[in-house]
Amino acid sequence: MDKKIALVTGGVGGIGSAICKMLAKQGNFVVANYAIPGTESKFLSNMAAAGLNGGSTALAFGDVTDYDAMGEMVSAIARDHGPVDILVNCAGITRDTTFRKMTPEQWHAVIDTNLTSVFNVTRQVIDGMCDRGWGRIVNISSVNAVRGQFGQTNYSAAKAGILGFTKALAQEVVKKGVTVNAISPGYVETEMVAAIREDVRKQIVAQIPAGRLAMPDEVAESVAFLASDKAAYITGTNLSVNGGLHMYA
Repeated sequence: MDKKIALVTGGVGGIGSAICKMLAKQGNFVVANYAIPGTESKFLSNMAAAGLNGGSTALAFGDVTDYDAMGEMVSAIARDHGPVDILVNCAGITRDTTFRKMTPEQWHAVIDTNLTSVFNVTRQVIDGMCDRGWGRIVNISSVNAVRGQFGQTNYSAAKAGILGFTKALAQEVVKKGVTVNAISPGYVETEMVAAIREDVRKQIVAQIPAGRLAMPDEVAESVAFLASDKAAYITGTNLSVNGGLHMYA
């Protein structure tokens, strides 16, 4: 595959960093988006340790919940590196609580960051992809989009919305050479999951037929495949990476 420009929202997080690393190793130039100053330092260290310097990766600051800010960010990427060919919508947060205790702020924070962001960023790159006749969009959903999860009505709703978005947009742009797919990870070994109480974490692992958490690289490998030329005939699909935690047709 020719060298492409890839943008990964939430690219400095645990899964996001792994995706950036994998796409860069695949030969792409990767731009990692982040929204919290200071979170980029660990990303830079990880990329340096992997031998991926400024010739392979870059950073782009911007709030994915802000449509205009995303327009400015994508324009800056195009000016400095080239137009975005591969978009991975990975930005996401949790604000878990039971629905009866959930505040409007907790609802909107998750919907805006996890779902509305997918519109905000994708809208900025889709025309260019269609005009050039090639594009890859990979949206990171979740196992909880299809099975639900106690205390996550906001998160499950947002991640389920991503699946609907994926299937609808895929139909609109496939004839332009653009594919749109989703990946639904189960529980992944990241700092966020590591912060869960050990007894709770053991209960989670006990429910997974594979008997372990996923590694970030296992999610990243799936993204890299869907972002490649090899996946040109795959669109509108949802790839489950959950170790058998939830199986469905």
